Amino acid sequence: MLDTVQDADVIDQGAFFACKVTEVEHFTDDLFRFRTARPATLRFRPGEFLMIGLEGEKKPILRAYSVASPSWDDTLEFYSIKVEDGALTSRLRNIQPGDRVLVGRKPTGTLVTDALKPGKRLYMLSTGTGAAPFASLIREPGVYEQFDEVVFTHTCRTSPELTYSRGLVEALKTDPLVGEAAAGRLVYFDSVTREDGPRKGRITTLIETGELFEMIERPVLNPETDRVMICGSMAMLEELKAMLEARGFEEGSNAKPGDFVVEKAFAGEGV
Repeated sequence: MLDTVQDADVIDQGAFFACKVTEVEHFTDDLFRFRTARPATLRFRPGEFLMIGLEGEKKPILRAYSVASPSWDDTLEFYSIKVEDGALTSRLRNIQPGDRVLVGRKPTGTLVTDALKPGKRLYMLSTGTGAAPFASLIREPGVYEQFDEVVFTHTCRTSPELTYSRGLVEALKTDPLVGEAAAGRLVYFDSVTREDGPRKGRITTLIETGELFEMIERPVLNPETDRVMICGSMAMLEELKAMLEARGFEEGSNAKPGDFVVEKAFAGEGV
């Protein structure tokens, strides 16, 4: 007879759940995604993050990771960078199906639609693994009910680093839950910064020059109609925040909804 505790997909350890890894996919030498079993009691809003990690010699090694799976999924998905000497990802990069990852039980974050005022168009601006929370949001039916249009941008150094977001958007075409809504309302825009491509440039530059809006054939950002979510490097967050505030946008929070929100607690370099 199987040991029901040790063989359970999820083991409750008090402050954390020890969740069994169900799937791992590597995209480049620096990027991968993985799925784990989901605790039956875990609830989160699309765009929120959880503390996840691995057992350490003396205490768990933990970092904040945006949940990339939609709230209705029966598994949890995370999108991660690999840092060779990172305290967590140097080990996390080697996980295999059947291994266990620690998952916190308290989701939180500001990258949620509750922190935004009603608007016509929602921009999701991301770089690198900052695409993770938007992977959750673009698969949520409620997002397409709240906004007439959703613009999801993802900027990376090279084209292979865009594989994750491109795959997500392609899969939406046949998604039985949001496929129809996304087909008429989701605009996907990707760009690279370190190689030639049809769309090249930092998202901050493309917004500043107006090239982004020319390429997607949409009007420039307007606080009267547009809402913005931002997730990426700290430099990108600070630059876009300043640009938005200069255009009259006000930052929102869970306590006071606004025109834009930023997420600073996500797994980036040095993890």
